[in-house]
Amino acid sequence: MASFPDSVNKNDLGQAKVVGELLAPIAPFDQKSGRETWTLAFAPNGSYFAWSQGHRIVRLIPWTKCLNSFSGGPGAEATDGSSPRQPSSPSSDESQAVIVAGEPQERTIDCGGTVWGLAFGSSVPEKQSRCVNIEWHRFKFGQDQLLLATGLNNGRIKIWDVYTGKLLLNLMDHTDVVRDLTFAPDGSLMLVSASRDKTLRVWDLKDDGNMVKVLRGHQNWVYCSAFSPDSTILCSVGAGKAVFLWNMDNYSVLRRLEGHHNDVVSCEFSPDGALLATASYDTRVIVWDPHKGTVLLELGHLFPPPSPIFAGGANDRWVRSVSFSSDGLHIASIADDRLVRFWSIEERAPQAIAPLSAGLCCTFSPEGRVLAAGSGDGSVQFWECPRSVASLQHLCRMAVRRVSSSQQVEALAIPTPLRDYLTYRVV
Repeated sequence: MASFPDSVNKNDLGQAKVVGELLAPIAPFDQKSGRETWTLAFAPNGSYFAWSQGHRIVRLIPWTKCLNSFSGGPGAEATDGSSPRQPSSPSSDESQAVIVAGEPQERTIDCGGTVWGLAFGSSVPEKQSRCVNIEWHRFKFGQDQLLLATGLNNGRIKIWDVYTGKLLLNLMDHTDVVRDLTFAPDGSLMLVSASRDKTLRVWDLKDDGNMVKVLRGHQNWVYCSAFSPDSTILCSVGAGKAVFLWNMDNYSVLRRLEGHHNDVVSCEFSPDGALLATASYDTRVIVWDPHKGTVLLELGHLFPPPSPIFAGGANDRWVRSVSFSSDGLHIASIADDRLVRFWSIEERAPQAIAPLSAGLCCTFSPEGRVLAAGSGDGSVQFWECPRSVASLQHLCRMAVRRVSSSQQVEALAIPTPLRDYLTYRVV
């Protein structure tokens, strides 16, 4: 079995350039379980990067400062041959600091339990709480406020004010590990949590964290969830090959996607909402048309492709995480073969690769230039994403697909090749 098809020579693939690395503090108990970086997150406005560095600790670092602390500055190569540097650990005084002169500050948060999920959320004033019968709320979230949600192993969700480090809300309803968190991208501060208790829960932070709905349908652990860019659809994935799409207007199941042969552990929509990528222990990333539930592309991590029986077990190529770049052209994946792969949606072979031991999660920075990946030793590594200039055709396609479903595009009186391009059947 190989990591690449016979037609691909590993030595001919591009090597993704390392930008830098962040290391977790070394302590006597670090050799024990609990030090894993299970989750990473970038603030939507690019102000902060957060990672769970193990042993209950979440580290918040201003993203610009993080980049500048690496050798050569953002996206630049070290000219002196030195290794990328990690930002220095803040003192106890610094960890309690607030924004000084408008500049974000580093912060360390002890969450009181193993952190499995992280998500940043920010408010848009015109997005009101769905609970219209209550006029008084404990919290009034301003447009300049940035929140961090942390999901813990005891089922709790803690909501923090990023700029002050204060704990605002403690959401308690899950009965098992909160594996993943995601905020609706529309600024409504609607939060969805995915848990090992087989449920997803929808919380309204503008209503002081009131739980709006329990989404039931998964028969096993729920690993991950992701909103579409317009916040109308939620994808949730979990054990038992499960991929669900939910209508978030009425909290009903739109459809189940069938195609994986093992647990599905990661999902993300493309920036225009036209594509959905799911990563599975069956050695594949599948790119779907979420509007029609059809498979558009399969990105394999084991060749020849394993049979469903082999793919459904321990196959040494479990795909752990997948992320879409903001240009809509690139996908990154992490698998147990100790490689990070950068894919173009226009090709079936990786565009570039990079070594990574014990990789667990990955996410692109908001501008799409850098990929961050967390490991089992509590560290984070950063790579520069392969660069390409998006064609005018692709930019127009993204503009159309942000406001049109596949069915709406197919109903247009346009030539078939153009229709196929707009629906990503031809890339």
